[in-house]
Amino acid sequence: MKFAGTDSYVATEDLKIAVNAAVTLQRPLLVKGEPGTGKTLLAEEVAHAFNAKLITWHIKSTTKAQQGLYEYDAVSRLRDSQLNSERVHDVRNYINKGKLWEAFEAEERVILLIDEIDKADIEFPNDLLQELDKMEFYVYETDETIKAKHRPIIIITSNNEKELPDAFLRRCFFHYIAFPERETLQQIVDVHYPGICQALVSQALEVFFGIRQAPGLKKKPSTSELVDWLKLLMADGISAETLRERDANKAIAPLLGALVKNEQDVMLLERLAFMGRQGHR
Repeated sequence: MKFAGTDSYVATEDLKIAVNAAVTLQRPLLVKGEPGTGKTLLAEEVAHAFNAKLITWHIKSTTKAQQGLYEYDAVSRLRDSQLNSERVHDVRNYINKGKLWEAFEAEERVILLIDEIDKADIEFPNDLLQELDKMEFYVYETDETIKAKHRPIIIITSNNEKELPDAFLRRCFFHYIAFPERETLQQIVDVHYPGICQALVSQALEVFFGIRQAPGLKKKPSTSELVDWLKLLMADGISAETLRERDANKAIAPLLGALVKNEQDVMLLERLAFMGRQGHR
């Protein structure tokens, strides 16, 4: 079975090739790209396309690799021993299974998403090398080895906040989701809002790309923010004509808070708009 995108997810040809190559090689697919380009959504759509369960492991700065395997709750066992509980005699009562264990013991092949791996400590990826390579790990407390019943399809996302170790990269199939071209963005919008006024989309894209191309912008607006902005424009009844005419009347686009997320960029766009108006006089 090949991934060919879904009705609700516009996948470029190179992204389809990357997903299918990772599945064929039985290697994790490492996906990088700007925030908001659909990296996390990709895993959801692959699960939908393959009719498979999605198991998501959201990574934080405090996440440890061991948590993905299991955690032994020694404190609860000590408390139960003090209370003479019968549970204390079976150590398995104090083993909390992690996301990898859940994926390994699934009766059918699942999609395992390790989301934003670059948020964790630099050693985090290396600590998972054996488990991702061999598809097994050892549980010391119960003296057993947990092996994957079915090798999961693993998708790993990164926002490129830090470099990943070479040993980890060698075990992955890599794909960078480039920011969509105008035609692809048009398709994405059409998927989210069938029947939307095309004149509004066309003018909104002009404004959107104009903002992204502004020199010195700290954070460029993403695909997901464009989708949100269009939703607001439609909700407020803002037309293509309003967006087109605002250049002469207003410093910045309406409802800009959906696209620009810090005061430095707002001030930058206001200055650029002011300079543009001065230049046209």
